[in-house]
Amino acid sequence: MWNNCQKLALFILVFSHTLCQAQSTFIPLNDDYYHLLDRYEIKSGKFSKTFHTGAKPYDRKAVILFLNETEAEHPGEWSGRDRYNIDYLRNDSWEWTADTLAYGIDEQGIRRKSRLLWGHPADLYSSRNEDFDIHVNFVTNNFAGKEKDVGRALLYSGRGVEVRGMINKKLGFYTYITDNQGYFPQYVQEYTEKLNFPGEGLTKIGMKKGVDFFSARGYITFNPLKSVNIQFGHDRNFFGNGYRSLTLSDNSSPYLFLKINTQIGRVRYTNLWTSMINNQDAPHGDMLRKKKYTAMHHLSVNITDRFNLGFFEAEVFSRDSTSGGFDLNYLNPVIFYRFVESYLGSSDNALLGIDFKWLTFKNFSTYGQLMVDEFLSKDYFNNDRSWTKKYGLQLGAKHIDALGIPHLDLQAEYNVVRPYTFTHRDGGRNYMHYKQALAHPLGANFWEVLGIARYQLGARLTAYGTIVIADRGVDAFGTNYGSDLTLDYDTRVSDKGNVITQGILEKTRMFDLRLSYMLAHNLFLDYRMMQRKVISSHTLLPSTSLVTFGVRYNLPYRQQLF
Repeated sequence: MWNNCQKLALFILVFSHTLCQAQSTFIPLNDDYYHLLDRYEIKSGKFSKTFHTGAKPYDRKAVILFLNETEAEHPGEWSGRDRYNIDYLRNDSWEWTADTLAYGIDEQGIRRKSRLLWGHPADLYSSRNEDFDIHVNFVTNNFAGKEKDVGRALLYSGRGVEVRGMINKKLGFYTYITDNQGYFPQYVQEYTEKLNFPGEGLTKIGMKKGVDFFSARGYITFNPLKSVNIQFGHDRNFFGNGYRSLTLSDNSSPYLFLKINTQIGRVRYTNLWTSMINNQDAPHGDMLRKKKYTAMHHLSVNITDRFNLGFFEAEVFSRDSTSGGFDLNYLNPVIFYRFVESYLGSSDNALLGIDFKWLTFKNFSTYGQLMVDEFLSKDYFNNDRSWTKKYGLQLGAKHIDALGIPHLDLQAEYNVVRPYTFTHRDGGRNYMHYKQALAHPLGANFWEVLGIARYQLGARLTAYGTIVIADRGVDAFGTNYGSDLTLDYDTRVSDKGNVITQGILEKTRMFDLRLSYMLAHNLFLDYRMMQRKVISSHTLLPSTSLVTFGVRYNLPYRQQLF
């Protein structure tokens, strides 16, 4: 049972406390924030020694060590905006900096004293002594606007609190809670009614199509050995270097997990065990939802200072109460899971993946992923287009200071996933959590091209432009063409002749433009314009054209680009 994993985590915690090292909490997943770190790794021309970008989130201490190293090796090479960004990143994890005074970098790159509230200007409240370190912040995300094509008013408000800290410099902790209500664009509403609100769990849909949901995340973390970190809690994880991931992304709601990170020299090895919700056919009301489990590991190796290779394996499994719930055979952290599956005589859902990142040229990086679902060689190397030929492929590139323009960063990414990928004969073992894909939000049976431009016009003002072009084959008249991950693959339309985007072709074309201005540390004003058009020969789908204004504090922007 999963209780065995909880007992294991508690055992490790109790009996290793005397060996624990100083432990950092992790930086919440945030594309805008993580791009800054990616930018400075690319700009430095070599990989960080303290974290691997293919396994997220990063711990705060590792980020500070990376920034210190990068500044020391490249003195005098930073523009005023770069120095402002680096100081922003340092202030955000100031408990790991040598200088804990309240200083900041202004728009001209000049270091000036900042005003204090309680503790440090990066926190609403903070306190530190030898035994206890705590950082408390109010969090909020709000916007108002209009969806023009359907005459729909848009409104969202989320409020809550975020707390992080350390006890005796050995045990780190993090907790986050928010209460949220809002009226979102029609395509988000339709997604919510079919699956769930993007990135969240239980969601209430009101009479006027508004949504109401409660978010909570939290974990504890500690280092029993210098090179080993253990994390236990409820949150999301991400493997890969792209905007999307085809192995594990932050698309779904948070889940319970136990994670062990081991980093020795150029090698980082991550074990991740999770307990997830299987509610494809969940009962209504307060009845207990079915569970399923995953066991994953990811090995990341910096072959050189500029080329990284990663390997991924996952098993999705479920057991009834008579067979013990969580299968303890998958707790082995250094075994090939496919062997365990065969050894048990089970038919669990097995996935394999490989990823890479290459700092190709100056200010330029390329990356990619190949994900294979239940590999059968006889079907992969012939031309009959078998349904068992299930894989996903990603290729992407980033170019910082593009075209010789300082602070213009460009990114291009291509993703393709064949029909029936991520699915299983037992729908409860599909690669989903709380009815949402664990990898790409489009599920399967699609191809997609992403273009992202980020331009920092001033120290505090940044423009983000995103173009999404995607073709997807969806189901018609109850026929399973391979895109819907809530269906099991035994309902497939055909054994042979399956091609990408088969079924009813839906063409999605989206353009998103956002301007973000940082008034104070992590306090942002956002202006957004977005156009989304879906073209289908079988249904009339309304276009989306919207404008919103928002303010957020200590929270990432909700992208919802699908």
